[in-house]
Amino acid sequence: MFRLAHISDVHLGPLPALTFLELFSKRITGFVNWHRNRRRHLFTNTLDIVLEDIERQAPDHLAITGDLVNLASSLEIAAVKHWLPEAGAPENVSVVPGNHDAYVRGAYEKSTRAWYPYMRGDAAPAEWQEDTHVFPYLRVRGQVAIIGCSTAVATPPFSASGYFGSRQARETVNMLRAAGEAGLFRVVLIHHPPIRGATAFHKRMIGIRRFAATISTGGAELVLHGHTHLNTVNWLPGQTKPVPVVGIASASQGPGGHKPPAGYNLFSISGAPGDWTIERERYALTPDGLALSLAETTRF
Repeated sequence: MFRLAHISDVHLGPLPALTFLELFSKRITGFVNWHRNRRRHLFTNTLDIVLEDIERQAPDHLAITGDLVNLASSLEIAAVKHWLPEAGAPENVSVVPGNHDAYVRGAYEKSTRAWYPYMRGDAAPAEWQEDTHVFPYLRVRGQVAIIGCSTAVATPPFSASGYFGSRQARETVNMLRAAGEAGLFRVVLIHHPPIRGATAFHKRMIGIRRFAATISTGGAELVLHGHTHLNTVNWLPGQTKPVPVVGIASASQGPGGHKPPAGYNLFSISGAPGDWTIERERYALTPDGLALSLAETTRF
C-alpha cells in the first residue's frame, strides 16, 4: 500500500515588505486583497499544525498543488525555498505551481528555478536549465507514477486563470501511457480544477477540454488540484471508468472564514492494474484552530 498526502494553496505568510517598483504592477491588487481579506484568515501557524499532523501520519509522499506564495516577490519565493525542507525532502515531496507563483511576468521562471528540486522529474537534469520545459514531469515512487502539470501563467489584474497547452498535453499523454504500460497507478497534479464551472470565469482553466482528452486518452487513476480553497470531488471520463478529481482547502486557512478551514487529504492506494483501490481520509482543522481531526472518509 502507498500512502499519498495532498495539500494546496499554502500562501506562505506573512507578506514581506515590498518595494514601490514591486507594487507598481498587478501586485498592487493582490497587496490590497491580502490586507483587506486574506491576512485575517491565512495563518502560518495553521500550516505548521497541518504539516505536524501529516508528519504524524508518516505518508510515503506529499503532493503540493500550487500557490505557495501570495504575490511572487523575490523575498516570498526565497522564503518558500527555505520552507520546503520543512515539508520534506525533494524526493518525498512533489510540487506544481499555481497562478500566484506566476503572479507577474518573470515570476514563473524564478519560482521554478528556486523550487526545482521539488519539481524535477526522475529523468530530468539535476540542475535547473534555462529554456527547458520542467512540466510535465514524471516521478515514480513505489507503485505510483506522479505526473506534475503546470497551469501557471502570468495574467492581467483581476484575473487568476490558468492555461494547459497542446505541448504539455502531448507529453502528458505519453507519460501516462508509459506509466500505464508499466503497471503503475497514475496520479496527476495540477493547480486549476479541470472541471467546467468549478470556478468563476476569470479564475478558470483555459484548456479544460484538452486536459480531459489527455486523461481519457492517456489514462489515469486520480487527479489532484487546488485553487478553489474548497474540499471537492468531481469526475472526468477515463479509459475504463471515471477518474476522481479531488480538491482540498487552503493549507493556511484558519477557522471562521468564508472558505473551509485548512486540511489535507490522505490517500491509501492498493491493488493492481485494473483493480486499484483508493481510500481517502480528509482531515480538517478543528473549530478552535489547534488541531486536525478526521472529517470524511471516501472509497473510490
